Amino acid sequence: MNDDIQPDGSDVYDNAHEYEHGALGDAEYAQFMELAAEEGFDIEDVEGAIEAAGHGPLPVLAVVGRPNVGKSTLVNRMIGRREAVVEDRPGVTRDRVTYEAEWAGRRFKVVDTGGWEQDVLGIDASVAAQAEYAIEAADAVVFVVDAKVGATDTDEAVVRLLRKAGKPVVLCANKVDGPSGEADAAYLWNLGLGEPHPVSALHGRGTGDMLDAVLEVLPDAPEQSFGTAIGGPRRVALIGRPNVGKSSLLNKVAGEERVVVNELAGTTRDPVDEIIELGGKTWKFVDTAGIRKRVHLQQGADYYASLRTAAAVEKAEVAVVLIDASESISVQDQRIISMAVEAGRAMVIAFNKWDTLDEERRYYLEREIETELGQVAWAPRVNVSARTGRHMEKLVPAIETALAGWETRVPTGRLNAFLGELVAAHPHPVRGGKQPRILFGTQAGTKPPRFVLFASGFIEAGYRRFIERRLREEFGFEGTPIHISVRVREKRGAKKK
Repeated sequence: MNDDIQPDGSDVYDNAHEYEHGALGDAEYAQFMELAAEEGFDIEDVEGAIEAAGHGPLPVLAVVGRPNVGKSTLVNRMIGRREAVVEDRPGVTRDRVTYEAEWAGRRFKVVDTGGWEQDVLGIDASVAAQAEYAIEAADAVVFVVDAKVGATDTDEAVVRLLRKAGKPVVLCANKVDGPSGEADAAYLWNLGLGEPHPVSALHGRGTGDMLDAVLEVLPDAPEQSFGTAIGGPRRVALIGRPNVGKSSLLNKVAGEERVVVNELAGTTRDPVDEIIELGGKTWKFVDTAGIRKRVHLQQGADYYASLRTAAAVEKAEVAVVLIDASESISVQDQRIISMAVEAGRAMVIAFNKWDTLDEERRYYLEREIETELGQVAWAPRVNVSARTGRHMEKLVPAIETALAGWETRVPTGRLNAFLGELVAAHPHPVRGGKQPRILFGTQAGTKPPRFVLFASGFIEAGYRRFIERRLREEFGFEGTPIHISVRVREKRGAKKK
């Protein structure tokens, strides 16, 4: 995965962090910064780029509220661009969408959540499902209420659940387009969540004061160290389409019937955590609900099952994606794989029901894998049968391989030697009479591996993919996505804004 210098916060920075802890030493750190200065980079710019990737997971802010109160409009205002789907009717947001935002120099994630399908599950169950997701995912919550309408019974139900959660809540009184509407906002004091912040998400009025309040309750992103594992068993999420055998696989590795298995697709609705001894180690397996189709096309229970599955993937360290080998690889299989990649998780692809395949199907499956899954050729693959237990012994080594790649770190000196040889042998194509060069780089973090490259000009996406391929060839990184960010050197003499 390649992007501009907008790290997602799941990383730690390299040189400055190592310098503080003595791993690089004064001399090597000084040489790195001297190189940056010689190449025309502002030292503060270099340190800022590294520090930007120098945190643990970014704090998460969930924006919740009943349908059509302006949540997506508010999210667009927070992130400074129109990305969340906005339409003047309830329930347009039917996906869990996460964006990066920055306010007053602090970065955080914003989760835009959908409203509730009150006619499907009933108001209590629907509100509980959505609020439960917000609680699971967030460090703090912005609760959006339509100030013109006032607090409804649905809003009151959300308040009760948020109080039980104990998470910090900022109350946003939306649709206050002028001073005359502030009296409506004042009535929301009665919700008991503290001061209602009058906001017009559509026009931007009051959003700055509300974001100031958000920063007061949102925790700072913690620093992390390379390779520092979180305590407890390693967390494995089993994901895939309905009826591909996730529950059967979990039962097989557990050695007993832990999860209900039924030929009817969709038996599992909620993620099920199971502590399992496998391969001489203790693991926490999560059997998730099958993801049927695009989340925003789903209804009722399937919608909430997908939200919980997405939350389970975010909490996991490695995702085992189950694919039914007896059927053609579907667009939905590819979307589920993309979910794990975008979440930055280590990944193993398990082709289930392998025992049912004849030679012809195996031939065509190999062709499908080449064409449909070429973008994740780095993921370890196992061919298993959850029904018979065939090749189950290969699952743990594949998971361990993926986790090792996920935590791999390349020393700065070795990385720059590699980059120097690569650029000399395969320079960037000339575009518009100019030939940008990779000048130097550093690994900004692990879990997944993230690299920050410093360049003399814009580096095309194709060349970034080439660098990623060569990084994999040289250093492995099996079973993990790689993120590459590029910081371009400003023109000499140009003033920084």
